[in-house]
Amino acid sequence: MYKYAKDGVSLSSVLDTRRAKKNGLYPVKIQVIHKRIQRYYSTGKELSEEEWARLSRTHSRKLIEIRSDLAGSFDRIKRAIQELLDRDAFSFEALNRLLGRCSETLNAFFTHRIETLRSEQRIGNMLWYSNVLKAIERFSSGPVPIESITVHWLRRYEQFLRTEQKSAVTISMHLRAIRAILNEARRTGRLRDTHYPFGKGKFEIQEGEGRKIALNIKQIEQIVHYSDGSRMTAFYRDLWLFIYLCNGINVADLIKLKFSNIVDGEVCFVRQKTEHTTRKRREIRAALTEEMRAILQRWGNPAEENNYLFPFLNGDETAVELKSKTQNLTRCINRRMHRIGQALGIGNISTYTARHSFATILKQRGANITYISESLGHNDLKTTACYLACFEKEERLRNACLLTDFNR
Repeated sequence: MYKYAKDGVSLSSVLDTRRAKKNGLYPVKIQVIHKRIQRYYSTGKELSEEEWARLSRTHSRKLIEIRSDLAGSFDRIKRAIQELLDRDAFSFEALNRLLGRCSETLNAFFTHRIETLRSEQRIGNMLWYSNVLKAIERFSSGPVPIESITVHWLRRYEQFLRTEQKSAVTISMHLRAIRAILNEARRTGRLRDTHYPFGKGKFEIQEGEGRKIALNIKQIEQIVHYSDGSRMTAFYRDLWLFIYLCNGINVADLIKLKFSNIVDGEVCFVRQKTEHTTRKRREIRAALTEEMRAILQRWGNPAEENNYLFPFLNGDETAVELKSKTQNLTRCINRRMHRIGQALGIGNISTYTARHSFATILKQRGANITYISESLGHNDLKTTACYLACFEKEERLRNACLLTDFNR
């Protein structure tokens, strides 16, 4: 479809029909020939033979986008070849270096980010970026040049995640990770603004709508009074209640709390999740209620300043061990709370339910959304609004019913 030749170097866009992919499509590549040696450069596009045949004259919106992206990939390689020929320095090694094929790939950027997070002992983020990279590798047949990340590529990747039955929230998190990588590439000058695919009029990440997982105050009361006679059930129930009362604290933060975090009758802490991502260190304060004191009295360590509140850590854990203990504790709480939820007819209950319930019940009782946002440690009100979305819908339905409630 696209062809160019100069000084013994030719390049053309081709449909590589040597081997079909699992979906029955073939990859579109840029073929470069020099001294009878052929090299193929990925465009990140896949088409059927029929689509390829009508690509140049199509009126299909999807194929027009692919044709535009293909033209961009072709022109990028063409410019690099022209630059090398003008310097009489063409070789495939020089072309690869100029294109950044050896290192300027999405895979390489992810690998670098993962290693950086590992060195900073930010294990949770490291594991998440590793998961996204694995998904990208499942989706793509090889390394993905950052300039081939187009609107069309992102849409195909989004659809791929749907076929893997990923939730809308998970998909948006994948796409935000890719956007963060491309933001860094653009900031350092390794991705041109013209190749940046995100933004208004380009690819916009759809936020996953929050699930209705918050409990009401009556259900919280049922949990408080629930007992099956098991000491372990009581233990994990109380930990869940402590999370709920302590501003919906994450387990990663709960497990690290010490008695030195209690200041003037309040539990003070900084969220691990945002500790490295915000310019200003934001401290969260949660009132230490009588119910929380009673839980500490039953299950906590001796009240000494350097002691952890709860007996899960010894202080010598590596970052990986700390992450492992956090995950294990979360699983134990969730497993036991799931049983409680089933017994009470409430449904599935998790540590995340505690966090959502904290926010929603405060909103139902008239608390200001700014206060709720600060208590949760959110950076903006939009995040808090996602937590409260289901409550807002219920409130609208109740208010709508008032319009025809003639008995009031």
